[in-house]
Order: sequence, then structure tokens, then C-alpha cells
Amino acid sequence: MSRRERYPETRPIIRSTTVLSVRRGNAVAIAGDGQVTMNNAVAKADAVKVRTLAGLGADKAGVLVGFAGAAADAFALLERFQQCLEASPANVKKAAVELAKQWRTDRALRRLESLLCVADREVSLLVSGTGDVIEPNDGVLGIGSGGTFATAAARALLAHTDQPPADIARNALTIAGELCIYSNTHITLQSLE
Repeated sequence: MSRRERYPETRPIIRSTTVLSVRRGNAVAIAGDGQVTMNNAVAKADAVKVRTLAGLGADKAGVLVGFAGAAADAFALLERFQQCLEASPANVKKAAVELAKQWRTDRALRRLESLLCVADREVSLLVSGTGDVIEPNDGVLGIGSGGTFATAAARALLAHTDQPPADIARNALTIAGELCIYSNTHITLQSLE
């Protein structure tokens, strides 16, 4: 009998979040919905899941960060990521790799359940606790419950319109919020143009 079978989970199941990063050239935007769902009820409709870490990117314009998963875990990871950025301020990719290494090897961090989407003017990355640091080929990266809906919509808008990344992210997240029951259309958007 596994540990999970002997000790069933007693915490409520939390499903939430759609975060989307869209890049066109050196312009990038990250948008997040506002819904947090516990079991079969909306616990919060206006959560902020996107942040700007000011002045830490390669050109000091800032680094955008969006998160999906447990909020407390995400905030702990944001703090660690900011420390990694301060250690290598001109290299977001190096900071993300260092965070992924710490996340995978540190006993306390290893238990954190979240995903991060980070971007500056040069690179967009998904960072996970399994050691993944993934840079999308097409500049579109979606995470969370509605991430696949938002990614599909953003790819279509990117291929068939001239909209800037901020508009694509907002429009794609609106589409995802209308399809995914764990997402909504209360959108927070940050961009570097």
C-alpha cells in the first residue's frame, strides 16, 4: 500500500490559473487571469498572478514573472528567483537555470508545487520543479489550467494578425477564460515594449 493510499489527502483540491507569455521580436507580455478555485467554488476572482521584477534584466527594463500553482509556493519561488537574478543580473536564463537546480535539489523547495513563466526583452522561459527550463520556439508559453487554451489562441493571433504581444496576450486570455472553468476574464497584464 502506497503512502498516498494510507494517508489520503485532506486539503481541498485547488485548481486555478491561466498565465500566458507572448513574444514578438523584443516586445513581450505576460498576462494572468484572476480566478482561484477550491473544489467546486470560486474562492477569489481577482488574484494577481503576474509581477514585474524591476531593473534586473539584461537592459535594466525589468523581468516579467507569472506563476501557476499554490500561491505561497509561488511567492517563495519568486523570492528565490529574485535572489538568482541579483547574483547574475544580466542573464535571466542563467538565473532561471540556477533556480531550477535549487528547486530540484533543495529538500524544502522540492515540495513546492508551482510553475513560473519568466521573460525579459531577450528570452521567455518556463521554469519547473522537475528541473525544466524551457524556451518556446514560437515565443508563446502558457501555464496553468487554461494554459493550452490560451496558447492555442495566442498562436493563431500571432500567425494571423499584426497585434502587439500585449493585445495578443489579453485577447488569448479572454478566450481561455471563456473556455476553461478554472479561469476567468479578470486579466492582469505586464509588458515590455
